[in-house]
Amino acid sequence: MFKNRDVISILDFSREELERIFELAREMEAHGKKKINLLEGKILATAFFEPSTRTKLSFETAMLRLGGSVIGFSEVSGTSLAKGENLADTIRMLDAYSDIIVMRHSIEGAAKLASEVASVPVINAGDGSRNHPTQAMLDLYTIWRELGSIDGQSVALLGDLRYGRAATSLIYGLTKFNVKRIYLISPPLLRPRQEIMDFLKKQAVEIKEGENLGEVIGEIDVLYATRIQKERFPDPSEYEKVRGSYRIDLEVLEKAKDGLIIMHPLPKVDEIDLRVDSTKFARYFKQAAYGVPVRMAIISLLLGAGGD
Repeated sequence: MFKNRDVISILDFSREELERIFELAREMEAHGKKKINLLEGKILATAFFEPSTRTKLSFETAMLRLGGSVIGFSEVSGTSLAKGENLADTIRMLDAYSDIIVMRHSIEGAAKLASEVASVPVINAGDGSRNHPTQAMLDLYTIWRELGSIDGQSVALLGDLRYGRAATSLIYGLTKFNVKRIYLISPPLLRPRQEIMDFLKKQAVEIKEGENLGEVIGEIDVLYATRIQKERFPDPSEYEKVRGSYRIDLEVLEKAKDGLIIMHPLPKVDEIDLRVDSTKFARYFKQAAYGVPVRMAIISLLLGAGGD
């Protein structure tokens, strides 16, 4: 089911497979920060062609806690790519040196190409504005852990729903479960792309689009906020039109459900008031911490050490 498999899109995984990852991640949590020698002798290669903090560090931490080793790069200028080496040749080199490759790239489809070139499993750590499957897995895991179930929840995604790959992947991931409703809240310029809306229309899930968070804050169980990413905009003037569109503050939260949880893939900029960090609603730092056990589970399963 999992061994030697690539992780390119959240849509490639069934609900049952995702729940298997969740169950194993829960077991990994029980080990705390202790090292377990489940993958002793195995090597994970990180190929990050785009900047990353949480994703890269959590993958590295996950592998080290599993007893494995890590090699890789996060600066193209320090690799042979700067000398003109093509992507496929770089992947072939990593394939020869490692047992599993984690890759982030600005171009959509780069991870898929890598998976076709490499013989070892390839994990997509984000490509372009389309896919970030392990982020979606840890986001779903956060809801599962914090609320006890993903089924029956009303989930609102707020902000950049057009270019944000974390939001896109989570939208797709939510359709694997029986959520009550998905709210899509964004400025018109940042509403989900047409292929996402076409996909959602084919799913048995209720969708509600809008621009005003205040109108729905009392109806939702999960608020997934995203930053508006300047680097994703093809036209800087478009970014200027929507920057600062939303800000979650204590006043907005006065109308929220008592059990609401607020999530964010991080980094956050100014879309969440700093005072929200210390409220009962904030889960984004815990969400980031869940990235380690979830990725420990994924790596273990792909390398045949977590069962099947």
